[in-house]
Amino acid sequence: MEKKLYPTIAVLCLVPFIMVLGNSMLIPVLPKIQQELHVGLVQVGLLITVFSIPAGIVIPFAGMLSDRAGRKKIMFPALLVYGTGGLLAGLFAIWFKENAFPFIIGARIIQGIGAGGTYQLGMALAGDLIQSNERSKILGLLEASNGLGKVISPLAGAAVALIAWYTPFFVYGVLAIPIGFLVLLMVKEDTQKLKQQVQPVPKYFQDLANIFKTKGIPLIISFASGFLALFALFGLLSFFADVLERQFHMDTFSRGLILGIPVLVMAITAYILGIVMQGQINKILKGAAVIGLFALAAGLILFCPFKEAWCLIVSASILGLGTGAVLPALNTLITSTAPKTERGLVTCLYGTVRFFGVAMGPPLFGLAEKMSQPLIFFTTAGVCILFGFLFLFLVNPEKIIPKEIQG
Repeated sequence: MEKKLYPTIAVLCLVPFIMVLGNSMLIPVLPKIQQELHVGLVQVGLLITVFSIPAGIVIPFAGMLSDRAGRKKIMFPALLVYGTGGLLAGLFAIWFKENAFPFIIGARIIQGIGAGGTYQLGMALAGDLIQSNERSKILGLLEASNGLGKVISPLAGAAVALIAWYTPFFVYGVLAIPIGFLVLLMVKEDTQKLKQQVQPVPKYFQDLANIFKTKGIPLIISFASGFLALFALFGLLSFFADVLERQFHMDTFSRGLILGIPVLVMAITAYILGIVMQGQINKILKGAAVIGLFALAAGLILFCPFKEAWCLIVSASILGLGTGAVLPALNTLITSTAPKTERGLVTCLYGTVRFFGVAMGPPLFGLAEKMSQPLIFFTTAGVCILFGFLFLFLVNPEKIIPKEIQG
């Protein structure tokens, strides 16, 4: 990679870091929010859902616009909207106090709209800039930054919530808005080349349709695997946060420390895999995705029968390891599927699926308390195993990833 790209990659790594704060920083604080606003477990889980669903809806449109106007022209205003939504949520909490829940929900929707134009465009831009087998390393670094955010955010959320339960909302604005200006001022992008490659809209969608016609099955399996990884991770973490508060009577900061362990495992796995996969994509990518999906299933299955805290931590960490193995492999596969002219939309469709996984996990896993924990956990594990086998038999990276990326 050229040295002149180092500042760009450094700033791009800040984007997934700040994005993951959008949900992960609130998870250890959810029981406290539940108490302060007098809402139930499923209701408080909506704070995650109403952020993630708008983001998932916006992402494809942001991707399509970025293919035509440029990545950072979309990322900059998106980060400003994301930060503003966080500031509004904090102000509403102060103004309306115990009646603030519906207003915070509205602010979280605004945040989610902003989030839709960020991380996936960062992945697409990294794919534009890195046209060699270093792409897996850089995408692994972005996923590790995302994972590092997941490690730090429960601790950060728990720490700032010691000031007041609504303080985490203000952190979004304090961090996202300056990062938006860093993207505007420091990220390099070849917009002239992009303008030369812009196609008429009918041709754009025709080429996109051809991508799904020729590579549809591997893409669908990959999209579904990304959904499952984040559905399981955020669902388990939100459920685990409630268990730590209800069963083990841990305070907010202690919960943040515990929840940071499985996501630390995820971040380390993603970073190491991104490096190891460089130059050995054909040998490693499929195995990483398949083993990761099986590890997700193992973590979910092992979580159910155990009652001791350390056993639950180990089970959650196995799930974190699986997530850290699956996501970098999928990122490399999906960003390499489409040429630059359609990469933004293809990558962002994948991002939509990921956000829907994040959105659906917490409320559905929250039902495990009222319904049946084994039913929800074992069903999710079974689907992970199914897609592990589908990936094994139906996805061939050699036919999808260009030779220059394979190494």
